[in-house]
Amino acid sequence: MKKLVILIVFCTTVIYANINAIVSIVPQESFLKAIGGEKVNISLMVKRGSSPHTYEPKPSQMVEVDKADIYFTIGVEFEKVWLPKFINQNRDMIIADISQNISKTKNPHIWLSPSNVKQIVLNIYNQLVAIDKSNTKYYKTNLDIYLAKIDNLDLEIKEILKNTPKGSYFMVFHPAWGYFAKEYNLTQLAIEIDGKQPKPKDIINIVKEAKKQKVKAIFTAPEFSPKVALQIAKEIDIKVIKISPLNPNWFDNLLKFAKAIQ
Repeated sequence: MKKLVILIVFCTTVIYANINAIVSIVPQESFLKAIGGEKVNISLMVKRGSSPHTYEPKPSQMVEVDKADIYFTIGVEFEKVWLPKFINQNRDMIIADISQNISKTKNPHIWLSPSNVKQIVLNIYNQLVAIDKSNTKYYKTNLDIYLAKIDNLDLEIKEILKNTPKGSYFMVFHPAWGYFAKEYNLTQLAIEIDGKQPKPKDIINIVKEAKKQKVKAIFTAPEFSPKVALQIAKEIDIKVIKISPLNPNWFDNLLKFAKAIQ
């Protein structure tokens, strides 16, 4: 009888065990939480306030890799260095690319476009269902709710930007907002060039272009030094606005950005 009880407890634990998942960056955590809900345990690699270009995992995070059932990749620079090491450490871990079916440029910040995020959460849903079919209805309900919220966000951004001329320029230090610019017919003018600080002659050209396009502000991210942005802002007498592409409040962050451009 005792063995039967132990067997029942074991089977129940297996049936109701959550999926142990790892994501690289904060926005992924928000998207996976929205679709996976209480069925998924999420571990975050690149901690808040850190840059996915240079981050190195802590020993405690490497322990999480051993426990993981699945790793959701999104194509940030951090993954190029560390993903092979994670795979070598846990060969049973599924690798799921949630950037599939998204038209990409060299810019990895695909999550800063509502239409891209609709595809991202659909990719998450498909992967969760593939490994946990018993909870398909639960994931589908969450997906439908989230897609409707994204549609509402898109309408709200379009309303905010309705009087902003097509092709209008905005200036950023790190070129993270290219997908947002493309989606809403804007033009991103970046200070950073190929991931490197601009040279003095580059700064002169950037200042000339900013004046020509009547740029009103420079957007910087707290993950990067604002030194050059402040220098350029002083030169052309415009504001510096801090906004992180890794903000966990994805909806509010995109609205804030749209309002700042407006």
